[in-house]
Amino acid sequence: MAEHEHTTGIEALANEQRTFPPTEQFKASTLVAGTQLYEEAAQNDEAFWARQASELVHWDTEWHTTLDWQLPYAKWFDGGTLNVSYNCLDRHVLAGNGDKVAFHWEGEPGDKRTITYQDLLDEVSQFANVLKGLGVEKGDRVMIYMPMIPEAAVAMLACARIGAPHSVVFGGFSSQSLADRIDDAEAKIIITADGGYRRGEVFALKPAADEACEKTSSIEHVVVVKRGGNDVEWADGRDHWYHELMDGVSTDCPAEPMEAEHLLFLLYTSGTTGKPKGIMHTTGGYLTHVTYTHKYVFDLQPENDVFWCTADVGWITGHSYIVYGPLSNGCTQVMYEGVPNHPGNDRLWEIVDEYGVTIFYTAPTAIRTFMKWGADEPDKHDLSSLRLLGTVGEPINPEAWMWYHDVIGKGNCPIVDTWWQTETGGIMISPLPGATTTKPGSATFPLPGVSAELVDDEANVVPVGGGYLTLTRPWPGMLRGIWRDPERYQETYWSRFPDRYFAGDGAKLDDDGYLWLLGRVDDVMNVSGHRISTTEVESALVSHPSVAEAAVVGATDATTGQAVFAYVILRGGADADEQTLRNHVAGEIGAIAKPKRVFITPDLPKTRSGKIMRRLLRDVAEGRNIGDTTTLADASIVDELQSKAAASADD
Repeated sequence: MAEHEHTTGIEALANEQRTFPPTEQFKASTLVAGTQLYEEAAQNDEAFWARQASELVHWDTEWHTTLDWQLPYAKWFDGGTLNVSYNCLDRHVLAGNGDKVAFHWEGEPGDKRTITYQDLLDEVSQFANVLKGLGVEKGDRVMIYMPMIPEAAVAMLACARIGAPHSVVFGGFSSQSLADRIDDAEAKIIITADGGYRRGEVFALKPAADEACEKTSSIEHVVVVKRGGNDVEWADGRDHWYHELMDGVSTDCPAEPMEAEHLLFLLYTSGTTGKPKGIMHTTGGYLTHVTYTHKYVFDLQPENDVFWCTADVGWITGHSYIVYGPLSNGCTQVMYEGVPNHPGNDRLWEIVDEYGVTIFYTAPTAIRTFMKWGADEPDKHDLSSLRLLGTVGEPINPEAWMWYHDVIGKGNCPIVDTWWQTETGGIMISPLPGATTTKPGSATFPLPGVSAELVDDEANVVPVGGGYLTLTRPWPGMLRGIWRDPERYQETYWSRFPDRYFAGDGAKLDDDGYLWLLGRVDDVMNVSGHRISTTEVESALVSHPSVAEAAVVGATDATTGQAVFAYVILRGGADADEQTLRNHVAGEIGAIAKPKRVFITPDLPKTRSGKIMRRLLRDVAEGRNIGDTTTLADASIVDELQSKAAASADD
């Protein structure tokens, strides 16, 4: 019985007691200082979402049904029509805000562009006319494979203007990844660039797009933005320069009203196995969700705020909180092309200082990297414009949260730690910064309108402690399925627990009802029957003053089933040995979580978006051959880790 004793949930080991209520100064100007939104949504969530849709979004035709819920399929605002591009652009220009800055864009080499809402409307309208001229019609799929340049947002909004669903593919993906997505979507056109800037050099995109075209059969045209200036191959008749197509094209292109459930975009998530899943997001519900969450989670004051989300448009974060949510709310943003450490480790803080950024939204991986580089880098710049900080992408460990709070926010900025997914469309669990007392490392509570519960293996609700995070009610931004694969949609998200959405994350509830995300259930280790989250062990390691970043995996062990293996990056100039760090974990969360091995390494295998490839770390720990490393930012780090593991095995 011992080995099954603890398998009905996930152990909740860490215990964080620090709390940070909103300051009186922040509460004085916040949009929501009390519980009124929570109370309204709790009474009737459909009516709550209907009010958000009607107040925050422009509709051409009113809907007749707020929600049609046939589990697992939802239709929101059925009968209503609207255009996302109109909501993001035309309505602000018509309201007299055409001269307002939409984007302060900064290229990695230092070139800059200031783009107003009128500028953006004109360019989007022109490019929508270009797409129509290339034969793109409502319903046709368009692939976008771009660096972080304004034309990426222009392409997305132009597609939305004419009802052509887009599928953005991150510029770091290989030609094969692009080809797989083109094939599945049966895309008609690719919009790409010759290249973009990264770490001071041009990385080519057009060659990968060419290779993808050769492997697929549906592409009729390739539109190429001239950015990198690198030499490219050219297929006459198929390939077109963006600037040549745009030359002299009319800026008159009325936005066509779309049905609320019209497909706005496909975004592919690369599952750990099998072909990528084409996540479907539609028009009315998605726009309502991202407009609402962007406004309230970031306490948006559009007349004063300068918002900067550091994500790439290739990810859902870039779709929802660079393009659609912020532009729908008419706010001014920063968009940056390059990496955080070119030409120096202070590049992001230089940009915050230059543009007076007030709201900064980034990933915990980035924050831990900033910690490694040290407080001297942000201290070179005036960050006093910042009033709110946010995190996205994975759970943030308490020490990284505190560093962010103290060093970047100078103790004055609330932190919104947000949980959501490609599939949810927008933020689901987060503090409301003027209303919520935060705890370092906790995403706190579901937002008003969102219903979440933890359950155990038998689907019993877990009131306190660890469990599986499920969503119990439909929400407007939810995925509408997997493109052309309804069985996979049902199996992936709705089969594990009856009548509940479950996408694979573990969480715990503390005695105060706060939610703590524990990462993917796949990242839960089973050590002697105890189910231990890698996130909690990583947090314990990073709480040691010498540690900047840690990645933890469970590897097969003959005695305990799985053993804990940790890979640690030390802070600049710091020193710590393996035994010290093993004992530190035991002291923080208990001997059961003590790592079998701790490897100290200068870096970790990460994708170009900053995600740690734990699969590779597991392979290293178990001595297996390493699989595909093409998506890694630096594949050489795997060789170094393998040699360390081999040396330790010989000891």
